[in-house]
Amino acid sequence: MSEPERPAAPDPASAHVEPTLAEQVAQVPTDPGCYLWKDAKGEVVYVGKAKNLRARMRQYVTLADEREKIPLMMQVVKSFDYVVVGSEHEALVLERNLIAQYHPYFNVDYKDDKSYPFIAITESDVFPAIKYTREKHRKGTRYFGPYTDARAARETIDTLRKVVPICVATCAEWKRARRLLERDPDQAAVANMVLAERCRPCFDYHVGRGPGVCAGMIDTVEYARHVDQVERFLQGHRSEIVGELTEQMRAAAADLDFERAGRIKARLDSLDALDDRQQVVFSSSVSLDLVGVYREETISCACVFCVREGRTVRSVEFVLDKGLDVSEEELVSGFVKRYYDETADVPSEVDLDVELSDAEVIAGWLAEKRGHSVRLHRPRRGEKRHLLDMAAANARHALMRYMVRTGYADDRTNKALLQLESALALDAPPLRIECFDISTLHGRFTVASMVVFTNGRPDKSQYRRFKVRAELDEANDFVSMSEVLGRRYAPERMADERFGSRPDLLVVDGGKPQLTAAVRQLEELGLDIPVCGLAKSDEEIFVPWDDTPVVLPSGSPSLYLIKQVRDESHRFAITFHRELRDKAMTVSVLDDVEGVGPKRKRALLRRFGSLKRLRAASEEEIAATPGIPAEVAHAVFETLRALG
Repeated sequence: MSEPERPAAPDPASAHVEPTLAEQVAQVPTDPGCYLWKDAKGEVVYVGKAKNLRARMRQYVTLADEREKIPLMMQVVKSFDYVVVGSEHEALVLERNLIAQYHPYFNVDYKDDKSYPFIAITESDVFPAIKYTREKHRKGTRYFGPYTDARAARETIDTLRKVVPICVATCAEWKRARRLLERDPDQAAVANMVLAERCRPCFDYHVGRGPGVCAGMIDTVEYARHVDQVERFLQGHRSEIVGELTEQMRAAAADLDFERAGRIKARLDSLDALDDRQQVVFSSSVSLDLVGVYREETISCACVFCVREGRTVRSVEFVLDKGLDVSEEELVSGFVKRYYDETADVPSEVDLDVELSDAEVIAGWLAEKRGHSVRLHRPRRGEKRHLLDMAAANARHALMRYMVRTGYADDRTNKALLQLESALALDAPPLRIECFDISTLHGRFTVASMVVFTNGRPDKSQYRRFKVRAELDEANDFVSMSEVLGRRYAPERMADERFGSRPDLLVVDGGKPQLTAAVRQLEELGLDIPVCGLAKSDEEIFVPWDDTPVVLPSGSPSLYLIKQVRDESHRFAITFHRELRDKAMTVSVLDDVEGVGPKRKRALLRRFGSLKRLRAASEEEIAATPGIPAEVAHAVFETLRALG
């Protein structure tokens, strides 16, 4: 009996090896299209468009894209999909649809998921109606807005219906008429006669706000003219409507139909009242949108001023979920695409404070939506520049209001403390953070600052400042930091309640040298306090237990907090340094003035406080100082003036 054959050993050469991401990208076509980066779970984390898919995607896998978020994003990316289209314009439209579908984390999007109010016209109906809505955009309905003030949107609808009679979508009789016409669409040509027989007049018709659709009092042609007037009004073409109504009023008066002329005059007065609430910003009748942006580390806000015929008809603000972690160009480009994807109100010009690399493609897309050419412009001076700055200021105020209303700052701080605990391998969130910084001028006037953040917020009562006592011929942060930490964490000061409790995290402003000095000093004192150094150049955090710096994600709450601590420490140190330097300069200058001794020097410093103020003082103001004779005041004034 023969032995059974042993299975052949697998051939290593035949084993399947998963190609790398770069190898997969090398097979992507060079056509225009959209790409979708996905994480390990297959969820879309970023959507982008490209004129050349392969070339653009290769920039990601080789990290040739210099945007700060790309290295972090590519650590998450495990796969991708792409869609080929016919042109870059089609890619732009598809990109917006895909972002709206997937809401990828790394794309710019609205911070809050709330819906914004719109004014809509149901154009697909035989008799279109106007309505206030927050619904997702439906086919066959034209949307104007968005509005951030719901009251303003409702008031605009009320005013419009006083000027141009049009049905409102909430009217029960209009809904009944629509159902009748939907059941029998062949009757649309004679809709007014059909509705006259089968419907009854609504309340709005009796009070003059309804056109009488439900009573068969208006045909489709005349009603279409009303709808066109309303849409042109919402697009900002108010002068056209005013001109038409004025002509109608004059014609009625010429025919001695004074009752009708009076009704038209009342409509014109309603328009004037609405215009009076709008701000006149241009002498010319320009129509444009101005997009101002304000950014923080982790969040930002965009404000759009909608100017029509020289008037700001509305301003709208949107809080965005990205901040300094993306470039201003990417932030503005993403917002512009999202905003104009949702509105039919596209002006002839959109003013931005940044040049967009895909401006030509976006302008073409907007022109297609508008039916006429659209220009993307960056104003440098004049009225447009002034209004763009105003839009940015409004964006800043809107962001502050949002942060206060939602408690965003507190949530961000809590996340930051938890992230620091994880990133720096701490035993607990660092509720008390102390940060030190050195400020010097070639070894002269060397000082140090200590700032304290308690629960993620500045605790200014705990701030301290130090004069470095070591004799230095040049700047030496190593020696200075060692001395200051030795004084701060000396046993007598650790026991002093005025210096507060032991910190959960010690931060030194600087890289490895400053961190090494801090670690050695703490070891000499026998203290085990978690410590790290924050380098200014690349925002890298150095820790004693690893030669590789810790890189906090750009735009993360933890990076925002640690930079805030570092910047506050730097500000406090340099303020003290300049104070000492100015005082020393003042003293040395006054030493050279005849008639100024220690007593008079103290009197001048007490009165003016600094050299800057003393230099700005007039001779009469110096002479008014108690104990300063007129001749001495003159000498001080001339000396300071000679110094410039």
